[in-house]
Amino acid sequence: MKALELKIPPVALAVLFALAIWLLAQLTPSLAVPLLWRQVLAGIFTVTGIVIALSGVLAFRKANTTVDPRVPQQSSSLVIRGIYRYSRNPMYLGFLLLLLALACYLMNVAAIALLPLFVLYMNRFQIVPEERFLLQKFGADYQAYCERVRRWL
Repeated sequence: MKALELKIPPVALAVLFALAIWLLAQLTPSLAVPLLWRQVLAGIFTVTGIVIALSGVLAFRKANTTVDPRVPQQSSSLVIRGIYRYSRNPMYLGFLLLLLALACYLMNVAAIALLPLFVLYMNRFQIVPEERFLLQKFGADYQAYCERVRRWL
């Protein structure tokens, strides 16, 4: 399974999961929730997800380090300020919230059930390999950061 590590760009993975959520919602019955509530809930998760993900991107840009997680060896600095004081992976958290927004809008149990699979995949094939590299590159500083800040939230 190591062959899948750091291979699929997280944005592409989020799009694939969004397509899977939409497809499942088309193939299975949805919950009877009024459209207004679905829209409000989806809107809240959408705005929150975008703000969190963009905050992560901007923090990386400000630190002049790579945003592409497939090449962690290009990391030039350990970013621990801004949104990174609360989450070690705000971009991935933002993607998760966007997927949650879609699942809420579609209000489908089968679609919502895909969200834990997104987290499991990201943890195993994206985050753990990144963390191995960052620990090797930044050592005790990264270890201390991991002890202070949670992986997702």
